[in-house]
Amino acid sequence: MNKKIFTTLIVTIVLTGSVSVVLGWGVWGHNHINKGAVLNLPAEMGMFFYNHCDFIVEESTVPDVRKHVLADRAEGPRHYADLESYNYSGRASMPHTMSEAIARFGKDTLDKYGILPWYIQDMMVKLTDAMKNKRKTEILFLASDLGHYIADAHMPLHTSVNHNGQLTGQEGIHGFWESQLPELYGKNYHLYTGAAHYVDDIEKTTWDMIDSSYALGRPLLTIEAKMRKDNPEDKQYVMGKDGKVQKNKYGQPVHSEEYAHVYHELLNGMVEQQMKSAIADIADYWYTAWVNAGKPDLGDLDPASMTERNKAQYKEDMKAWKTGKIKGLRSDKEY
Repeated sequence: MNKKIFTTLIVTIVLTGSVSVVLGWGVWGHNHINKGAVLNLPAEMGMFFYNHCDFIVEESTVPDVRKHVLADRAEGPRHYADLESYNYSGRASMPHTMSEAIARFGKDTLDKYGILPWYIQDMMVKLTDAMKNKRKTEILFLASDLGHYIADAHMPLHTSVNHNGQLTGQEGIHGFWESQLPELYGKNYHLYTGAAHYVDDIEKTTWDMIDSSYALGRPLLTIEAKMRKDNPEDKQYVMGKDGKVQKNKYGQPVHSEEYAHVYHELLNGMVEQQMKSAIADIADYWYTAWVNAGKPDLGDLDPASMTERNKAQYKEDMKAWKTGKIKGLRSDKEY
C-alpha cells in the first residue's frame, strides 16, 4: 500500500472520530525495523528479500491499517498482550500454544487481553510452510506481517494493560515513546546488529522478548511521571495559539522538543536498543523459518534480471548498514 494512501486513510478515520489510533512503533519505526531485518539476512536468502524490500517496508504498517482503518475485529488482539490481566509471573505461568491459551482462558478473554506471543508462534508455522512450498506471495506477506508483530512485542506498552498511560494520567505516552522519539532521534541510532542466527526454541525466545519488554514498562512510565510532575503543561507540550495542547494528525499530543530530549536522555538508549532487538529478532525468525523449511532456493522465484538490477544498490545499502545506518527510506512523519 502506498504510504500516502495509508496516511490519508488513517487521517480520515481520526477526523471522523471513528476510532482512537495508537500505532505500534509508528510508520517510521516499523519501516526502519523491517528494512533493517532484510539487511540482516545472509546473502543466500537476503537477496530475495531485498528484491522485495519496498513491499516489505510498506507492508510493515498494514496490520495497523487492518486494525484501525478496516476495523478488522480479529486484528486488534494480535498486537498486544495485557500480561497483568493474565496474572503473568513468567513464561512458566502461561500456555505454550494458541490452542492451549484458548482452552485455558477462552476466546473472549483472549480477544480482550491480547494474543501477541501466541500469534507470533502461529505466524512462524505459516511462514515456514510457505517457504517450504516456495509460495512467493505468501512468503512476502507473512514475513512482512510477522515483522510487524515482533516489533510490537519489543514495544513495552504492548505488554501492559496501561498501554497508553491512561491508568496513571500519562495519556499519549505510547505515541510519544514509539513514534515521536524515533522521529526526532532515530537518525542518530546505530542499528546494526550482526548476522541473523538460528533460533532453537521459538516459544521460549518469543516469551523472552515479551518478558524483556514487560520489564521496561515500569521504568518507561516512572521516568515520564516524574518529569510530568516537575514540568508545567506548557513545558511538556507544544502549545497552540489558542493555549491548548497541539495535536498531531492522529489526535495525539505533541511533546515539546526540550521535554522529549530530556526524556530520551533519561531513558538511556531504551528506544534505540528495543529497535535493534526487534531488527535482530525479526531477521532471526525469518532465517529460522527458512532453515526449518529446508533452505529452499528462493532466488529462482524472481527473474534473474531483477536480481541483477538490484545487486549494486544492495551492496550500497549493506555498506551503510554495517555502519549502523539504514539508507533509502523516507517515512511519513506523524509528529
